[in-house]
Amino acid sequence: QVQVVESGGGSVQAGGSLRLSCQASRSIRFMLMGWYRQAPGKQRELVAAISGGGVTNYADSVKGRFTISRDNAENTVSLQMNSLKPEDTSVYLCRVDVLLNTNYRVFWGQGTQVTVAS
Repeated sequence: QVQVVESGGGSVQAGGSLRLSCQASRSIRFMLMGWYRQAPGKQRELVAAISGGGVTNYADSVKGRFTISRDNAENTVSLQMNSLKPEDTSVYLCRVDVLLNTNYRVFWGQGTQVTVAS
C-alpha cells in the first residue's frame, strides 16, 4: 500500500503559473512518477513523467511550459506549470509506479483541480 498525496492546485489567469507537488507515503523504489490530467468527459492523458533514473517525458502540448522534477529522498515529484492556458484546465492526478517485491504496481492520487481563466 502506497498513499499518494497531491497539492498545489487552484485557479489562475491565463499566462500565470502553478506548482503541483506529489508525495508518496513511504520510502520506495519508484520506477516512474508522473502527472496525468483528466477533463470532464475525456480520457486520462499523460502530462509529464520522470523515471527513477531521471529521464523525462512531456506531452507535446506542454513542452516548453511545464517542467517535472523529483526529490528522491522525499519520494516527491513536482510539476512547475508556466504560461498556463485555458485548455490546461483539468483535474491533475499523480501517478507513482513502484516495484514491490518484484511486483509492478501503479498508485494514483485523488487529483487536484487546476482551473485557468481567460
